[in-house]
Amino acid sequence: QVQLVESGGGLVQAGGSLRLSCAASGRSFSFYAMGWFRQAPGKEREFVAAISWSGGDTYYADSVKGRFTISRDNAKNTVYLQMNSLKPEDTARYYCAAARRVVPGTHENEYNYWGQGTQVTVSS
Repeated sequence: QVQLVESGGGLVQAGGSLRLSCAASGRSFSFYAMGWFRQAPGKEREFVAAISWSGGDTYYADSVKGRFTISRDNAKNTVYLQMNSLKPEDTARYYCAAARRVVPGTHENEYNYWGQGTQVTVSS
């Protein structure tokens, strides 16, 4: 069992930056691939970024590529999402997820555990 708690969301102006954190509790965090998803009001949850258990492989949605960076610190049981050059369309609730697999997926159903999310609002 893995519990995930996100933090770092908030209100930021367009062009600004935020860093989200996801703290995991439970055993064997380093054996889980991790992902970030987001859901805007009235829209389905969508993939944002993912990272393999070792941190050696990362994947991004086209909409955030070049602006967001996912990383992890297995010693701290934490995964991060650095978000730069934020746009109003990045406004959403951001969720951290863990998958019992080596290579992360880009679909919700590939993840086993989810956090409660943290709200990111980007003003124009």
